[in-house]
Amino acid sequence: MTPTPTPLEAPADSLPGPHFVDLDDARMGPAVQDLWMLTSGDRAQRSRQMGLLVDGYEQFRPFDQRELALIEPLRTLRLLHYSAWLAQRWRDPIFAINFPWFGTSDYWHGQVVMLQEQCEAMQEAPLVV
Repeated sequence: MTPTPTPLEAPADSLPGPHFVDLDDARMGPAVQDLWMLTSGDRAQRSRQMGLLVDGYEQFRPFDQRELALIEPLRTLRLLHYSAWLAQRWRDPIFAINFPWFGTSDYWHGQVVMLQEQCEAMQEAPLVV
């Protein structure tokens, strides 16, 4: 059985509709800062997807391969910022209604497990493209 290609692996002419690029960090951080969020799956899938993204990126400018080592630290920072963002808004009554799971022991247990996994991920070699 042949696996279904992800959008990054499918031929461009087979994907209908608009394509959006998030440029909120453009020119303010490393190029990989936005690229890593477009990948998913296991390590092999993410490497393949990142390779395709880098190939496209390099049509416009060179990509510094050293930035690949920043993916897991950037992911960890994003996860921490999200929890901080939630905590800063917790006193807003409507916020607590929409995020009732925040602050529960299950939430914090999940955060600890996730951070332990991120510590392990940051010890692995960077993706290879």
